[in-house]
Amino acid sequence: MRTTRQRATTSKSGTPRWPLAAGIIAGVAADVLIGDPRRGHPVALFGRAAQAIEDRLYADSASRGAGYTAACVALAAAPALAAGRLTRGRPWLALAVTAAATWAVTGARSLAGEAERIGCALTGGDLAAARVALPSLCGRDPQELDDKQITRAVIESVAENSGDAIVAPLVWGAAAGLSGLTAYRAVNTLDAMVGHRSPRLARFGSASARLDDVANWVPARLTALLTAACAPLVGGRPARVWRTARTYGPQHPSPNAGWCEAAFAGALGLRLGGSNSYGGVADQRPELGDGRVPEAADIARAVRLCRGVTVAATVVAAGSAAALAGWAAPARRARPGQGGA
Repeated sequence: MRTTRQRATTSKSGTPRWPLAAGIIAGVAADVLIGDPRRGHPVALFGRAAQAIEDRLYADSASRGAGYTAACVALAAAPALAAGRLTRGRPWLALAVTAAATWAVTGARSLAGEAERIGCALTGGDLAAARVALPSLCGRDPQELDDKQITRAVIESVAENSGDAIVAPLVWGAAAGLSGLTAYRAVNTLDAMVGHRSPRLARFGSASARLDDVANWVPARLTALLTAACAPLVGGRPARVWRTARTYGPQHPSPNAGWCEAAFAGALGLRLGGSNSYGGVADQRPELGDGRVPEAADIARAVRLCRGVTVAATVVAAGSAAALAGWAAPARRARPGQGGA
């Protein structure tokens, strides 16, 4: 018969509590060590499916867009829910599936690699190569950007994607397991596909954009907190970072991206924000931070900070997953007269 200590490591359903936490750690490690495949990435496959659904469902209608968003999120969450049932009571299989899902929905290695590639081009004086590579990180028009503007774009993208591609999926994974990982990535991908403002997508993409705002509200502020905690890695002061995030973050038109970008600006001692161009349309953003203008060498510092945030977010997510599992499924205590030696 199991002891009280043994029961304390197992939920009422008989499923151990540690596979989710361990799977999150293993999945992040796999992303850092292996990175994304060149072909057949699960997120890319989802994007193709979402595009096919959009081709069938599109109409200049907010209600049609809401149905499209719901269908796509269900498409991503359903396999995860099925996998959760299949792995119930099989902890090592649950760990492997969680690790695979975490690897698929996080992007720390690709984010750092693309930023470093552009940084190397800029420090080597190859502005043309930096312009060619910039679309791998963000959707700004690169052809008219100088080296300082490209540098700012890279650092802002690293900051925002530290939230979107690292912290947020881990938060949702810790909170909701496999379905949280896959559903969040679906929401974020849909926002990138149809959530941007354009005459064609203003109504159809509104549900995807609003859902992404909701899904990233807590993760964005946690990203700012973790950035503050990791600020000493790049010579920053945690108190200054949090003050900068709270002061400048709400000034950004996005309810979430500004917190991540302002926190990075505070940690790196920079001033971000300004005029951007997307598809030939100018977009004036408020300045974030009170430091100096970014230089090419600051890209490497931003990547170092991103890596620190990745480690911190993994620790927080794994710890939270273990704690939440314990609260959701407390072990049964032995009643008087039962569970004898």
